[in-house]
Amino acid sequence: MTAMDPDRSPRWRERLARRQARLREAQTLVVEGRLIRMVGLTIEAAGCQAAIGARCELESTSGPPVEAEVVGFAGDRLYLMPVAHMQGIAPEARVVPTGRVYAAPAGDELLGRVLGGDGRPLDGAGPLEASERVPLSGRPINPLARAPISAPLDVGVRAINALLTVGRGQRMGLFAGSGVGKSVLLGMMTRYTTADVIVVGLIGERGREVKEFIDHILGREGMQRAVVVAVPADQTPVMRLHGAYLATAIAEWFRDRGRNVLLLMDSLTRFAQAQREVGLAIGEPPATKGYPPSVFARLPQLVERAGNGDRGGGSITAFYTVLTEGDDQQDPIADAARAILDGHVVLSRELAEAGHFPAIDVEASISRAFTEITTPGHQELVRRFRRLHSVYEQNRDLIAVGAYQQGSDERIDEAIRMRPSMMAFLQQDKREPVSWADSLAGLQALLDGTAPAGAMTEAG
Repeated sequence: MTAMDPDRSPRWRERLARRQARLREAQTLVVEGRLIRMVGLTIEAAGCQAAIGARCELESTSGPPVEAEVVGFAGDRLYLMPVAHMQGIAPEARVVPTGRVYAAPAGDELLGRVLGGDGRPLDGAGPLEASERVPLSGRPINPLARAPISAPLDVGVRAINALLTVGRGQRMGLFAGSGVGKSVLLGMMTRYTTADVIVVGLIGERGREVKEFIDHILGREGMQRAVVVAVPADQTPVMRLHGAYLATAIAEWFRDRGRNVLLLMDSLTRFAQAQREVGLAIGEPPATKGYPPSVFARLPQLVERAGNGDRGGGSITAFYTVLTEGDDQQDPIADAARAILDGHVVLSRELAEAGHFPAIDVEASISRAFTEITTPGHQELVRRFRRLHSVYEQNRDLIAVGAYQQGSDERIDEAIRMRPSMMAFLQQDKREPVSWADSLAGLQALLDGTAPAGAMTEAG
Protein backbone atom coordinates (compact mmCIF):
# COMPACT_ATOMS: atom_id res chain seq x y z
CA MET A 1 0.00 0.00 0.00
CA THR A 2 1.50 3.29 -1.05
CA ALA A 3 1.32 6.47 1.00
CA MET A 4 -1.05 9.15 -0.24
CA ASP A 5 0.55 12.11 -1.94
CA PRO A 6 0.35 14.96 0.65
CA ASP A 7 -0.61 17.42 -2.08
CA ARG A 8 -3.76 15.36 -2.68
CA SER A 9 -4.68 14.79 0.96
CA PRO A 10 -7.79 16.77 2.06
CA ARG A 11 -6.52 16.83 5.65
CA TRP A 12 -3.14 18.21 4.52
CA ARG A 13 -4.83 20.93 2.45
CA GLU A 14 -7.04 21.86 5.41
CA ARG A 15 -4.01 22.20 7.71
CA LEU A 16 -2.25 24.32 5.08
CA ALA A 17 -5.27 26.64 4.76
CA ARG A 18 -5.42 27.13 8.55
CA ARG A 19 -1.69 27.85 8.67
CA GLN A 20 -1.97 30.44 5.88
CA ALA A 21 -4.94 32.08 7.63
CA ARG A 22 -2.95 32.38 10.88
CA LEU A 23 -0.05 33.88 8.94
CA ARG A 24 -2.30 36.48 7.29
CA GLU A 25 -3.80 37.33 10.69
CA ALA A 26 -0.34 37.78 12.18
CA GLN A 27 0.70 40.01 9.31
CA THR A 28 -2.28 42.30 9.82
CA LEU A 29 -1.66 42.59 13.58
CA VAL A 30 -0.15 46.03 14.25
CA VAL A 31 2.10 46.33 17.28
CA GLU A 32 3.29 49.82 18.07
CA GLY A 33 6.90 50.46 18.94
CA ARG A 34 8.93 53.42 20.09
CA LEU A 35 11.74 55.37 18.52
CA ILE A 36 14.73 54.82 20.79
CA ARG A 37 17.65 56.24 18.82
CA MET A 38 18.40 58.31 15.75
CA VAL A 39 21.86 58.81 14.22
CA GLY A 40 22.11 60.62 10.91
CA LEU A 41 19.40 59.15 8.69
CA THR A 42 19.14 55.92 10.69
CA ILE A 43 16.23 55.45 13.08
CA GLU A 44 16.19 52.62 15.62
CA ALA A 45 12.85 51.39 16.91
CA ALA A 46 12.02 48.80 19.58
CA GLY A 47 8.81 47.06 20.56
CA CYS A 48 7.52 46.24 17.08
CA GLN A 49 8.25 43.79 14.29
CA ALA A 50 8.27 44.24 10.51
CA ALA A 51 9.96 42.67 7.51
CA ILE A 52 12.70 44.21 5.37
CA GLY A 53 11.09 46.66 2.94
CA ALA A 54 7.96 47.14 5.03
CA ARG A 55 6.45 50.59 5.50
CA CYS A 56 6.16 52.16 8.95
CA GLU A 57 4.67 55.44 10.14
CA LEU A 58 6.51 57.60 12.67
CA GLU A 59 4.59 60.00 14.86
CA SER A 60 5.45 63.64 14.13
CA THR A 61 4.96 66.63 16.40
CA SER A 62 4.55 69.05 13.50
CA GLY A 63 2.19 67.38 11.07
CA PRO A 64 1.15 64.06 9.55
CA PRO A 65 3.13 60.88 10.28
CA VAL A 66 6.49 60.46 8.58
CA GLU A 67 6.84 57.36 6.43
CA ALA A 68 9.92 55.17 6.81
CA GLU A 69 11.09 51.86 5.40
CA VAL A 70 12.65 48.95 7.25
CA VAL A 71 16.21 48.54 5.95
CA GLY A 72 17.65 46.22 8.60
CA PHE A 73 17.33 44.79 12.09
CA ALA A 74 19.47 43.57 15.00
CA GLY A 75 17.89 41.49 17.71
CA ASP A 76 14.61 43.16 18.71
CA ARG A 77 15.52 46.49 17.09
CA LEU A 78 14.46 47.69 13.67
CA TYR A 79 16.56 50.01 11.53
CA LEU A 80 14.39 52.45 9.60
CA MET A 81 15.17 55.12 7.05
CA PRO A 82 12.68 57.87 6.18
CA VAL A 83 11.37 58.20 2.64
CA ALA A 84 10.83 61.94 3.15
CA HIS A 85 12.26 64.66 5.37
CA MET A 86 12.26 64.02 9.12
CA GLN A 87 11.12 67.31 10.62
CA GLY A 88 8.91 66.80 13.68
CA ILE A 89 10.27 63.43 14.83
CA ALA A 90 10.92 63.46 18.58
CA PRO A 91 12.41 61.01 21.11
CA GLU A 92 10.10 58.14 22.08
CA ALA A 93 7.89 58.84 19.05
CA ARG A 94 5.44 56.07 18.18
CA VAL A 95 6.42 53.71 15.35
CA VAL A 96 3.49 51.91 13.71
CA PRO A 97 4.11 49.16 11.10
CA THR A 98 1.48 49.47 8.36
CA GLY A 99 1.72 45.88 7.12
CA ARG A 100 2.27 47.17 3.56
CA VAL A 101 5.23 47.43 1.20
CA TYR A 102 5.86 49.94 -1.56
CA ALA A 103 4.45 49.06 -4.97
CA ALA A 104 4.63 50.61 -8.43
CA PRO A 105 1.59 51.89 -10.34
CA ALA A 106 1.31 50.33 -13.78
CA GLY A 107 -0.89 50.70 -16.84
CA ASP A 108 -1.30 52.69 -20.03
CA GLU A 109 -2.57 55.55 -17.88
CA LEU A 110 1.07 56.30 -16.99
CA LEU A 111 1.98 57.38 -20.53
CA GLY A 112 2.62 61.10 -20.66
CA ARG A 113 2.95 61.42 -16.88
CA VAL A 114 5.81 62.47 -14.58
CA LEU A 115 6.05 60.57 -11.29
CA GLY A 116 8.08 60.88 -8.11
CA GLY A 117 9.87 58.01 -6.44
CA ASP A 118 6.73 57.22 -4.45
CA GLY A 119 4.68 56.76 -7.63
CA ARG A 120 2.68 59.94 -7.14
CA PRO A 121 2.34 62.40 -10.03
CA LEU A 122 4.50 65.52 -10.09
CA ASP A 123 3.10 67.10 -13.24
CA GLY A 124 -0.05 68.66 -11.81
CA ALA A 125 -2.17 66.86 -14.39
CA GLY A 126 -4.58 65.41 -11.88
CA PRO A 127 -4.63 62.15 -9.92
CA LEU A 128 -3.14 59.04 -11.42
CA GLU A 129 -5.70 56.30 -11.96
CA ALA A 130 -3.39 53.32 -12.52
CA SER A 131 -5.10 50.09 -13.50
CA GLU A 132 -2.60 47.89 -11.64
CA ARG A 133 0.07 47.92 -8.98
CA VAL A 134 3.16 45.73 -9.21
CA PRO A 135 5.95 45.03 -6.68
CA LEU A 136 9.06 47.21 -6.92
CA SER A 137 11.23 44.10 -6.76
CA GLY A 138 9.97 42.81 -10.12
CA ARG A 139 9.59 39.25 -11.36
CA PRO A 140 12.70 37.14 -11.97
CA ILE A 141 13.00 35.62 -15.44
CA ASN A 142 14.53 32.21 -16.09
CA PRO A 143 17.69 33.02 -18.09
CA LEU A 144 16.99 30.08 -20.40
CA ALA A 145 13.52 31.46 -21.18
CA ARG A 146 14.77 34.87 -22.31
CA ALA A 147 14.58 35.63 -26.01
CA PRO A 148 18.06 36.13 -27.53
CA ILE A 149 19.24 39.51 -28.80
CA SER A 150 18.83 39.02 -32.53
CA ALA A 151 17.75 42.31 -34.17
CA PRO A 152 19.53 45.69 -34.35
CA LEU A 153 17.85 48.72 -32.80
CA ASP A 154 17.89 52.06 -34.60
CA VAL A 155 18.88 54.75 -32.05
CA GLY A 156 19.17 57.57 -34.60
CA VAL A 157 22.85 58.25 -33.80
CA ARG A 158 25.18 57.48 -36.72
CA ALA A 159 28.29 56.55 -34.71
CA ILE A 160 26.35 54.10 -32.53
CA ASN A 161 24.25 52.63 -35.35
CA ALA A 162 27.25 51.98 -37.60
CA LEU A 163 30.14 51.19 -35.23
CA LEU A 164 28.53 50.17 -31.91
CA THR A 165 25.31 48.60 -33.14
CA VAL A 166 22.86 48.03 -30.29
CA GLY A 167 20.45 45.09 -30.30
CA ARG A 168 16.85 45.15 -29.15
CA GLY A 169 16.92 44.04 -25.53
CA GLN A 170 20.56 44.99 -24.94
CA ARG A 171 21.76 46.81 -21.81
CA MET A 172 24.36 49.49 -22.48
CA GLY A 173 26.33 51.83 -20.26
CA LEU A 174 27.00 55.45 -21.15
CA PHE A 175 30.27 56.32 -19.37
CA ALA A 176 31.03 60.00 -19.04
CA GLY A 177 32.42 62.66 -16.76
CA SER A 178 30.61 65.93 -16.18
CA GLY A 179 30.03 68.34 -19.05
CA VAL A 180 30.89 66.11 -22.03
CA GLY A 181 27.46 65.94 -23.69
CA LYS A 182 25.92 62.97 -21.86
CA SER A 183 22.47 64.54 -21.51
CA VAL A 184 22.41 65.68 -25.16
CA LEU A 185 23.25 62.18 -26.39
CA LEU A 186 20.56 60.71 -24.12
CA GLY A 187 18.09 63.19 -25.54
CA MET A 188 18.96 62.24 -29.12
CA MET A 189 18.35 58.56 -28.37
CA THR A 190 15.13 59.41 -26.54
CA ARG A 191 13.71 61.24 -29.55
CA TYR A 192 15.01 59.05 -32.35
CA THR A 193 15.03 55.45 -31.05
CA THR A 194 12.42 53.12 -32.52
CA ALA A 195 10.44 52.01 -29.44
CA ASP A 196 6.80 51.61 -28.38
CA VAL A 197 7.31 53.07 -24.90
CA ILE A 198 10.07 55.16 -23.33
CA VAL A 199 10.65 55.05 -19.57
CA VAL A 200 13.05 57.66 -18.21
CA GLY A 201 14.50 57.47 -14.70
CA LEU A 202 16.17 60.71 -13.56
CA ILE A 203 17.79 59.51 -10.35
CA GLY A 204 19.77 61.78 -8.06
CA GLU A 205 20.47 64.50 -10.63
CA ARG A 206 19.87 68.24 -10.42
CA GLY A 207 16.24 69.24 -10.00
CA ARG A 208 16.35 71.84 -12.77
CA GLU A 209 17.30 69.15 -15.29
CA VAL A 210 13.93 67.43 -14.89
CA LYS A 211 11.89 70.18 -16.51
CA GLU A 212 14.60 70.82 -19.11
CA PHE A 213 14.58 67.17 -20.09
CA ILE A 214 10.80 67.09 -20.42
CA ASP A 215 10.40 70.41 -22.26
CA HIS A 216 13.50 70.56 -24.46
CA ILE A 217 14.49 66.92 -24.97
CA LEU A 218 11.32 64.84 -24.86
CA GLY A 219 8.93 67.54 -26.02
CA ARG A 220 5.17 67.22 -26.32
CA GLU A 221 5.33 64.52 -28.99
CA GLY A 222 7.88 62.43 -27.11
CA MET A 223 5.93 62.60 -23.84
CA GLN A 224 2.92 60.93 -25.47
CA ARG A 225 4.76 57.59 -25.41
CA ALA A 226 6.93 58.22 -22.34
CA VAL A 227 6.82 57.83 -18.57
CA VAL A 228 9.25 59.92 -16.52
CA VAL A 229 10.28 59.04 -12.95
CA ALA A 230 12.10 61.98 -11.35
CA VAL A 231 13.86 61.79 -7.98
CA PRO A 232 16.25 64.77 -7.66
CA ALA A 233 19.39 64.82 -5.54
CA ASP A 234 17.67 66.46 -2.55
CA GLN A 235 15.47 63.40 -1.97
CA THR A 236 16.36 60.80 0.67
CA PRO A 237 18.52 57.82 -0.34
CA VAL A 238 15.59 55.43 0.10
CA MET A 239 13.51 57.50 -2.31
CA ARG A 240 16.34 57.55 -4.85
CA LEU A 241 16.52 53.75 -4.68
CA HIS A 242 12.75 53.59 -5.08
CA GLY A 243 12.96 55.80 -8.17
CA ALA A 244 15.28 53.35 -9.95
CA TYR A 245 13.15 50.37 -8.94
CA LEU A 246 9.96 52.17 -9.94
CA ALA A 247 11.22 53.04 -13.43
CA THR A 248 12.38 49.45 -13.95
CA ALA A 249 9.08 47.98 -12.67
CA ILE A 250 7.07 50.19 -15.05
CA ALA A 251 9.30 49.16 -17.97
CA GLU A 252 8.80 45.49 -16.99
CA TRP A 253 5.01 45.89 -17.02
CA PHE A 254 5.03 47.20 -20.58
CA ARG A 255 7.53 44.53 -21.69
CA ASP A 256 5.38 41.75 -20.25
CA ARG A 257 2.56 42.97 -22.49
CA GLY A 258 4.60 42.64 -25.65
CA ARG A 259 5.85 46.25 -25.93
CA ASN A 260 9.37 47.21 -27.00
CA VAL A 261 10.56 49.56 -24.26
CA LEU A 262 13.49 51.97 -24.17
CA LEU A 263 14.65 52.47 -20.57
CA LEU A 264 16.97 55.41 -19.91
CA MET A 265 18.37 55.73 -16.39
CA ASP A 266 20.43 58.76 -15.42
CA SER A 267 22.32 57.69 -13.46
CA LEU A 268 23.40 54.26 -12.24
CA THR A 269 26.11 55.95 -10.18
CA ARG A 270 23.56 57.94 -8.15
CA PHE A 271 21.68 54.70 -7.48
CA ALA A 272 24.90 53.15 -6.16
CA GLN A 273 25.62 56.21 -4.03
CA ALA A 274 22.13 56.03 -2.50
CA GLN A 275 22.68 52.39 -1.56
CA ARG A 276 26.08 53.36 -0.12
CA GLU A 277 24.36 55.91 2.14
CA VAL A 278 21.87 53.30 3.33
CA GLY A 279 24.49 50.61 3.89
CA LEU A 280 26.90 52.82 5.80
CA ALA A 281 24.08 54.29 7.91
CA ILE A 282 23.07 50.86 9.26
CA GLY A 283 26.67 49.87 10.03
CA GLU A 284 27.76 47.98 6.92
CA PRO A 285 31.57 48.12 6.58
CA PRO A 286 32.97 50.07 3.61
CA ALA A 287 34.85 47.97 1.07
CA THR A 288 36.06 49.82 -2.04
CA LYS A 289 36.31 53.63 -2.00
CA GLY A 290 33.71 53.72 0.75
CA TYR A 291 31.21 51.50 -1.09
CA PRO A 292 29.90 48.62 1.08
CA PRO A 293 29.39 45.12 -0.40
CA SER A 294 25.62 45.59 -0.72
CA VAL A 295 26.19 48.15 -3.48
CA PHE A 296 27.87 45.58 -5.70
CA ALA A 297 25.05 43.12 -4.97
CA ARG A 298 22.29 45.62 -5.81
CA LEU A 299 23.73 46.73 -9.15
CA PRO A 300 23.28 43.39 -10.98
CA GLN A 301 19.90 42.88 -9.29
CA LEU A 302 18.71 46.11 -10.91
CA VAL A 303 20.38 45.73 -14.31
CA GLU A 304 19.39 42.07 -14.83
CA ARG A 305 15.72 43.04 -14.75
CA ALA A 306 16.11 44.78 -18.12
CA GLY A 307 16.59 42.94 -21.40
CA ASN A 308 14.36 40.67 -23.43
CA GLY A 309 11.46 38.91 -21.82
CA ASP A 310 10.12 35.45 -22.57
CA ARG A 311 10.35 34.28 -26.17
CA GLY A 312 7.69 35.95 -28.27
CA GLY A 313 7.25 38.77 -25.74
CA GLY A 314 8.46 42.34 -25.50
CA SER A 315 11.85 43.80 -24.68
CA ILE A 316 13.60 46.43 -22.56
CA THR A 317 16.58 48.06 -24.23
CA ALA A 318 18.32 49.96 -21.44
CA PHE A 319 20.89 52.73 -21.36
CA TYR A 320 22.42 53.47 -17.95
CA THR A 321 24.63 56.50 -17.51
CA VAL A 322 27.70 55.95 -15.35
CA LEU A 323 29.54 58.99 -13.99
CA THR A 324 33.30 58.55 -14.00
CA GLU A 325 34.71 60.72 -11.21
CA GLY A 326 37.60 62.76 -12.59
CA ASP A 327 37.22 60.83 -15.89
CA ASP A 328 38.62 57.78 -14.08
CA GLN A 329 37.50 54.70 -16.01
CA GLN A 330 38.70 52.51 -13.09
CA ASP A 331 36.16 54.01 -10.68
CA PRO A 332 34.68 51.04 -8.74
CA ILE A 333 31.13 51.66 -9.95
CA ALA A 334 32.28 52.09 -13.56
CA ASP A 335 34.33 48.91 -13.27
CA ALA A 336 31.40 46.94 -11.80
CA ALA A 337 28.99 48.31 -14.42
CA ARG A 338 31.27 47.27 -17.30
CA ALA A 339 31.23 43.70 -15.98
CA ILE A 340 27.43 43.37 -15.87
CA LEU A 341 26.34 45.41 -18.90
CA ASP A 342 26.23 44.26 -22.54
CA GLY A 343 28.52 47.01 -23.74
CA HIS A 344 29.53 50.59 -23.07
CA VAL A 345 29.79 53.90 -24.89
CA VAL A 346 32.59 56.09 -23.52
CA LEU A 347 32.43 59.87 -23.97
CA SER A 348 35.77 61.66 -24.20
CA ARG A 349 36.44 65.02 -22.55
CA GLU A 350 39.22 65.70 -25.06
CA LEU A 351 36.78 65.36 -27.97
CA ALA A 352 34.13 67.46 -26.20
CA GLU A 353 36.62 70.26 -25.54
CA ALA A 354 37.52 70.20 -29.24
CA GLY A 355 33.86 70.73 -30.18
CA HIS A 356 33.40 67.16 -31.44
CA PHE A 357 29.85 65.98 -30.62
CA PRO A 358 28.73 63.39 -29.80
CA ALA A 359 32.09 62.94 -28.10
CA ILE A 360 32.18 59.15 -28.48
CA ASP A 361 35.58 57.52 -27.98
CA VAL A 362 35.33 54.75 -30.56
CA GLU A 363 38.43 52.87 -29.38
CA ALA A 364 37.22 52.69 -25.75
CA SER A 365 33.62 51.75 -26.61
CA ILE A 366 32.19 48.34 -27.44
CA SER A 367 28.89 46.56 -28.08
CA ARG A 368 29.07 42.95 -26.91
CA ALA A 369 26.10 41.90 -29.06
CA PHE A 370 27.60 43.41 -32.22
CA THR A 371 28.65 40.15 -33.90
CA GLU A 372 25.26 38.49 -33.26
CA ILE A 373 23.15 41.22 -34.85
CA THR A 374 25.30 42.35 -37.81
CA THR A 375 26.35 40.79 -41.09
CA PRO A 376 29.95 39.73 -41.90
CA GLY A 377 30.13 42.59 -44.40
CA HIS A 378 29.16 45.14 -41.75
CA GLN A 379 31.69 43.67 -39.33
CA GLU A 380 34.47 43.96 -41.91
CA LEU A 381 33.63 47.65 -42.48
CA VAL A 382 33.84 48.32 -38.76
CA ARG A 383 37.17 46.50 -38.47
CA ARG A 384 38.60 48.62 -41.29
CA PHE A 385 37.33 51.82 -39.66
CA ARG A 386 38.76 50.87 -36.28
CA ARG A 387 42.14 49.92 -37.79
CA LEU A 388 42.47 53.27 -39.54
CA HIS A 389 41.36 55.13 -36.42
CA SER A 390 43.79 53.19 -34.23
CA VAL A 391 46.74 53.66 -36.60
CA TYR A 392 46.23 57.43 -36.60
CA GLU A 393 45.89 57.62 -32.81
CA GLN A 394 49.07 55.56 -32.30
CA ASN A 395 51.04 57.94 -34.51
CA ARG A 396 49.25 61.16 -33.56
CA ASP A 397 52.28 62.75 -31.87
CA LEU A 398 54.61 62.05 -34.81
CA ILE A 399 52.07 63.47 -37.25
CA ALA A 400 51.38 66.54 -35.09
CA VAL A 401 55.02 67.62 -34.85
CA GLY A 402 55.74 66.87 -38.51
CA ALA A 403 58.15 64.02 -37.75
CA TYR A 404 56.34 61.57 -39.99
CA GLN A 405 57.44 61.55 -43.65
CA GLN A 406 54.71 60.75 -46.14
CA GLY A 407 55.31 57.46 -47.94
CA SER A 408 57.10 55.80 -45.01
CA ASP A 409 54.11 53.59 -44.16
CA GLU A 410 51.10 52.89 -46.37
CA ARG A 411 48.81 52.35 -43.38
CA ILE A 412 49.69 55.70 -41.83
CA ASP A 413 49.34 57.43 -45.21
CA GLU A 414 45.84 56.01 -45.61
CA ALA A 415 44.89 56.93 -42.02
CA ILE A 416 46.01 60.54 -42.59
CA ARG A 417 44.11 60.74 -45.88
CA MET A 418 40.90 59.31 -44.38
CA ARG A 419 41.07 61.25 -41.11
CA PRO A 420 38.90 64.26 -42.09
CA SER A 421 36.12 62.07 -43.51
CA MET A 422 36.20 59.73 -40.51
CA MET A 423 35.96 62.54 -37.96
CA ALA A 424 33.11 64.12 -39.92
CA PHE A 425 31.33 60.75 -39.96
CA LEU A 426 31.52 60.51 -36.16
CA GLN A 427 29.94 63.95 -35.66
CA GLN A 428 26.23 64.65 -35.89
CA ASP A 429 23.89 67.57 -35.33
CA LYS A 430 21.63 66.85 -32.38
CA ARG A 431 18.58 68.00 -34.40
CA GLU A 432 19.14 65.59 -37.31
CA PRO A 433 18.52 61.84 -36.82
CA VAL A 434 20.39 59.35 -38.97
CA SER A 435 18.67 56.00 -39.53
CA TRP A 436 20.40 52.66 -39.15
CA ALA A 437 20.29 52.02 -42.91
CA ASP A 438 21.70 55.47 -43.69
CA SER A 439 24.42 55.01 -41.08
CA LEU A 440 25.56 51.75 -42.64
CA ALA A 441 25.39 53.21 -46.17
CA GLY A 442 27.47 56.19 -45.02
CA LEU A 443 30.09 53.90 -43.50
CA GLN A 444 30.27 51.89 -46.74
CA ALA A 445 30.62 55.04 -48.85
CA LEU A 446 33.29 56.44 -46.51
CA LEU A 447 35.51 53.37 -46.69
CA ASP A 448 34.93 52.87 -50.41
CA GLY A 449 36.19 56.40 -51.02
CA THR A 450 32.94 57.65 -52.54
CA ALA A 451 32.12 60.03 -49.66
CA PRO A 452 34.10 63.31 -49.84
CA ALA A 453 35.69 64.74 -46.71
CA GLY A 454 33.18 66.82 -44.78
CA ALA A 455 30.22 65.23 -46.55
CA MET A 456 28.78 64.05 -43.26
CA THR A 457 26.71 66.38 -41.13
CA GLU A 458 28.88 68.40 -38.80
CA ALA A 459 27.88 68.99 -35.16
CA GLY A 460 25.95 72.14 -34.64
